Amino acid sequence: MRIHLANRFKVGVATLALVATGFTTMGAASSSAATAHVTGKVLLVGTFNGKHGQYTSIQAAVNAASPGDWILVAPGDYRESADIANPPAANQLRSASYGSVLITKNNIHIRGMNRNTTIIDGTSSGAACNGVQANQNLGPVVSGQNIGRNGIVVYMANNVSIDNLTTCNFLSGSGDTGNGIYWNGGAGTSLIGLNGYEGSYLTATNQYNGGTSTAGSYGIFSSDATNGSWNYIYGSNQDDSGMYVGACQQQCNMLINHAWMENNALGYSGTNSGGQFIIENSLFDNNKDGFDTNTQLVGDPPPPQNGACPNNGISKLTKTHSCWVVYKNIFKNNNNANVPQSGGAAAGPLGTGLSLSGGRNDTIMDNTFIGNNAWGLALFPFPDTSLRSSNAAQCVSSGGTSWASAGLGCIYEPENNSVIGNTFSGNGAYGNQTNGDIALISLDLGKQINCLSGNKTPGGIWPTSFAGTAFAKCNGTKTGYKAPYLPTTIDDPIVSQALCDTGFGGCASGMHYPKSNTVILAPLPAASKLVTMPNPCVGAPSSAWCVKGKPIK
Repeated sequence: MRIHLANRFKVGVATLALVATGFTTMGAASSSAATAHVTGKVLLVGTFNGKHGQYTSIQAAVNAASPGDWILVAPGDYRESADIANPPAANQLRSASYGSVLITKNNIHIRGMNRNTTIIDGTSSGAACNGVQANQNLGPVVSGQNIGRNGIVVYMANNVSIDNLTTCNFLSGSGDTGNGIYWNGGAGTSLIGLNGYEGSYLTATNQYNGGTSTAGSYGIFSSDATNGSWNYIYGSNQDDSGMYVGACQQQCNMLINHAWMENNALGYSGTNSGGQFIIENSLFDNNKDGFDTNTQLVGDPPPPQNGACPNNGISKLTKTHSCWVVYKNIFKNNNNANVPQSGGAAAGPLGTGLSLSGGRNDTIMDNTFIGNNAWGLALFPFPDTSLRSSNAAQCVSSGGTSWASAGLGCIYEPENNSVIGNTFSGNGAYGNQTNGDIALISLDLGKQINCLSGNKTPGGIWPTSFAGTAFAKCNGTKTGYKAPYLPTTIDDPIVSQALCDTGFGGCASGMHYPKSNTVILAPLPAASKLVTMPNPCVGAPSSAWCVKGKPIK
């Protein structure tokens, strides 16, 4: 979350059958909300194929709805303003409990009738999602500052589905803002306040950039929530990440399928996510860092990021005790220095397909890493400089090691992670020492090792000694690092390369990692590439727009 990201610091930092994966997420019985509840009344917003709905505002329909109701939204450019009319109090700014559309009722289902033309728009005037500075809306003024805006916020409400629409140009400010679509179970509370959520055929983008103070932060976001699924989602031009899942108490129970994240600082970001979590069949391209998950002491507590199966269970996908799985995705050309970027996300290692920073018990399996110019995959410690005397004990109890004397705060090592059956090609083109397919840093001899098995790594592994050891196998006998593989020291080339890449250290002569010259936004892809829901009436009760399960002509 933006409130925490100023403290983030990095050292260098298809769908499977749900019976097989063991998932029980709300809405996960299909790839969309098609099988959600079919009871309740239907409230219609806008005009669809000549038939006028009862409402012109989505928020008005939400206010009138009861749990179990459906809200169908016709194509149109909706400039909702609930957050403008009812701004939060100063003491609520960090709660993200406000948005242009705010949902606080359980079991509400919002569905657009066309993904690409049903638009919830953060601009105040002009064409939909335009990039003209004068047309942007920076949110209400609270305590003398524009607080920014959120698009759709589901605040501590269970079993809310949002499908088949686009949000754009929701900008950040002094509040916890800049989020396109946000399922918020109580940000920063260290409690699960939202159980059950579903999103499909969703687009979240920003087509305006006015600098770091107003840039959009997250496209599609969940925190302090459990039992979710996202399918066919797209996120672009965010200065933190296109999508985010975190703070879920090692019980995310999350399935993400067919995501496409491009032109973000981080394609995916997730702090302290864990438990059952699968992301599959997705594309991360042209980001600065394609995918990042991390352990952090203060940001989106509680730590650590831990992919162990709940109750010491066995994953039916991995056949191990690891239930947090990145599976059959593509990480391609994540070398983009000219994305929006701020806070800790700006420290994501440029040119990296996937960085696993201080996570444990995770599985990276059967993915493809292509053309990432620093490293295809990086397993790095996460030094959390938010460490203070007041939470030093929590650092140790959550598996961290205090490196405060070295200025690195609480160090979380990547531990007991499995990298299995991945294919690498064309990575490491920056040509710096250690650049290649896989890089590992370990600063603590006593932690459980990470293992590599069955990967195709023509671009090499750093340290080179790791590839030939008995510990470079996922055979279930991980104990701790020992000779001939030694943990990396602070003076090792991989550490200096990581510090240079992330900007938290100097770059020695000959090191080459491009720096940003400007921000270049990606235009929205053609509608043919962002497929709309084939039948937006499937699963919805009958209405003036949906007759016998099909849209009216």
